[in-house]
Amino acid sequence: MKAFICLLGVILIAALCVGKLFSIFAEPQEEQQPSGPAGTEAPHVPVIQVLKNVWILEEGEDMLSVFRDGQREAYPYGETWVGNASGAPETVQGEAGAGESEAEGGSWMRGSLREQVADVELTDGAVTSVRTKTEKISGRVLGADDNGIEVEGYGMLPLSADCRGYKLYGEMRMCTPKDLYFGYGNADFCLENGEICGILMVREETPEKIRVLIRTGNYGGNYHERLVLTADTDFTVTYGNPAAPLTEGYAAGQEFCVDTGSSCFQGGRVWIVPDVQTGRITLENVERSQGRPAYRGQLELVLTDQGIVVINELPLEEYLYSVVPSEMPSRYPGEALKAQAVCARTYAYDHIAHAGYPRYGAHVDDSTSYQVYNNILEQESTTAAVRETYGQILCAADGTPASVYYYSTSCGVGSDENVWKTAVPQDLPYLKSKPLTRTAMAAQTAAMTAGGELPADDTGDRLREESAFAEFISSVNEDDFENQEGWYRWTYTVDQVDPGCITKALRDRYDVNEELVLTLRDGKYVSEEISDIGSVKDISVAKRGSGGVAEELVIEGKKNTYKVISEHNIRYVLNSGTDRVKRQDGSLVESTVLLPSGFFIITTGKKDGSVVAYTLTGGGFGHGVGMSQNGAAQMAREGFQAQDILLFFFEGCDIRTIYEETYSDAEAIRYHP
Repeated sequence: MKAFICLLGVILIAALCVGKLFSIFAEPQEEQQPSGPAGTEAPHVPVIQVLKNVWILEEGEDMLSVFRDGQREAYPYGETWVGNASGAPETVQGEAGAGESEAEGGSWMRGSLREQVADVELTDGAVTSVRTKTEKISGRVLGADDNGIEVEGYGMLPLSADCRGYKLYGEMRMCTPKDLYFGYGNADFCLENGEICGILMVREETPEKIRVLIRTGNYGGNYHERLVLTADTDFTVTYGNPAAPLTEGYAAGQEFCVDTGSSCFQGGRVWIVPDVQTGRITLENVERSQGRPAYRGQLELVLTDQGIVVINELPLEEYLYSVVPSEMPSRYPGEALKAQAVCARTYAYDHIAHAGYPRYGAHVDDSTSYQVYNNILEQESTTAAVRETYGQILCAADGTPASVYYYSTSCGVGSDENVWKTAVPQDLPYLKSKPLTRTAMAAQTAAMTAGGELPADDTGDRLREESAFAEFISSVNEDDFENQEGWYRWTYTVDQVDPGCITKALRDRYDVNEELVLTLRDGKYVSEEISDIGSVKDISVAKRGSGGVAEELVIEGKKNTYKVISEHNIRYVLNSGTDRVKRQDGSLVESTVLLPSGFFIITTGKKDGSVVAYTLTGGGFGHGVGMSQNGAAQMAREGFQAQDILLFFFEGCDIRTIYEETYSDAEAIRYHP
């Protein structure tokens, strides 16, 4: 009996197991969820992201719109979020967009976040916190670098690691400290913990002043060790703490002396300002060709680790009074001087928006690196040219200032902007290689009068071919405007080639840009340190640019072969530093640094297979891009007006005025950087 009961139990257990298995396979299974302790579901882990220092565009009913990293973005509101214009954290419960919400510690009013710099916290992609940056300052920007911005009255303020800049006028875009208008106060700065976290360029400037870095005597450097200053009128010196500066008065003719150890630099900068607007400040220990230079406007001294930087701030038009005679002889015809004034103003105006020395707040310097300023005394003729073209600049087709270039003399043809071999190729269609002839000028004048297009001209491309350029540069074209100029044709002979001198020149240019002096290795030209060239086996122009300008030069040596790229580098390397240039009028001129131009052919003299001498037959003086100044002068002598001259050299541009608000096309005139 017991055995029977046991057997029955075993059968029952087996049946139950079979039934359980059947139910498992017969019924659909639910997805298994991860579980926490004691079988509970794991809690959701929210994804939190903080958008630092974004610009809030708008508070919509359901979305918060921001501008971040150059893009417009919108995010929905979360169930719980902070909206607080005071910047203090505050939780607001309930549905977003309901108008005014109150919570312990403060309140949030709709619209209070709009047009603010803020940190926006997102939880799972929805806005849960907004913290605005409401502490702001404003003032003239005196300088900027990657670490900070110097604001007048506040000194140098550091940039936060996550600082963001916004240009708020015109088409919104991101900006950097280098985009600021130095010497102007068109920006606000948001502060957090004493650091700038937001840059707000709030309005457009029509720049009327320029800031010029004054180099040392003979333009030797940017840093002065000691300065002696006087003025032709009483003047005031301001220095010390920017928030509470000190002032000292000086009489006309009294000297103000300062060096790098002076206590007046404790506030960083020193200002020297004449008591009347027509006063001029003289730098007694700085030399220019005119003698000791005197400056309009005011001077600003900045102490650096290298020495004292001198900045001259003055009205743009008055700056041109000293630029035009320094760049073009004042005896040239008035229409040529007016063309030069428009070019100089355009160049300066563009650099006010793109400063060359942002660290010190200077737009340009006074040397040939920009425009020569105050090297020659002001002249009545050049001042008249500036005044008669008041506010006029050259603009490209899109309304922005044209990139204007000018040079002394052409060889009868110009080149284009590719001569400089910049890292990012420029696209400046108004800088064309074209024949500078009376026929070409007449054709353009006729086309402009008729409102038609100019006939195509292939001179620039045709002269890329060696034989065509050799024929061109070896002859005189009576139709060329400048065929009577001394620099129209020239020759340069090196009677004794010095391989060591060439090697040194190659190293000099390699140190400036290692991509433009290349070494031949295994059939390819590569960038590497310059070694001894050995005896020179051959020198030849390997490639010509538009208009025939030498673009690539190959120097084959016994030990190494090099390729020199760009007309500037070629003019440097082939210049011996001791031989003189013979102009077409027979005069001999020293050539200590650069050859007159890159428009030449080369003939070598060899002995025992090595180059022992070479002769260049060339033409023109300068880089050959933009306006030829002697060409402009001859055009003016033959009756052409400044407008005719400018639109010939800068084809497709027009002349506009930057100051007159009533001008019919004022919005297009003013530069939107």
